[in-house]
Amino acid sequence: MKLIKNNLNISTRINNQIRAEEVRVLNATGESLGVMSTREAIAKAESEGLDLIEISATSKPPIAKIMDYGKFQYDQKKKANAAKVKLVKTETKVVQIKIGTGEHDLSLKAGKISKWLAEGNRVKLDLFLIGRTKYMKIDFLKERMERILRLITTSYKIADGPKKSPKGLSVVLERSKEKQS
Repeated sequence: MKLIKNNLNISTRINNQIRAEEVRVLNATGESLGVMSTREAIAKAESEGLDLIEISATSKPPIAKIMDYGKFQYDQKKKANAAKVKLVKTETKVVQIKIGTGEHDLSLKAGKISKWLAEGNRVKLDLFLIGRTKYMKIDFLKERMERILRLITTSYKIADGPKKSPKGLSVVLERSKEKQS
């Protein structure tokens, strides 16, 4: 016998698919009808024109509910969508600058960073170093990084401080929790 899989990747046993000999039965309103044999519960559900749906297979005895299977699927999908709405998606955006990047280009990139931070995304800022620039003093490189950080208009905090990376110097920014005015 094949289990019915709904869109939520949850296997739900209904009617004759329920393997347990006894189940704790709930009616459509959620009131307990007590523990009864699975066959008895299926007969009761069929007499009402509904299905017997296994709600909790792990409990002893398993819990089954008498209700319409279509309504059960609808409720499950509704709960999943509500949970998905509450889920906050953060994305890490990457911006690269070089030591010789001009002020105008820095202000354009700072504008993009401000916009992304306002949307709630994290931003990884890479000071891209090539050739001899990789061996410059770290203080000089941090000062170059500060040039763009001063231009960012959204309040932010440094989640991961300036660190050497294969590309050069990297810093990760997040929006600070303070209220914007």
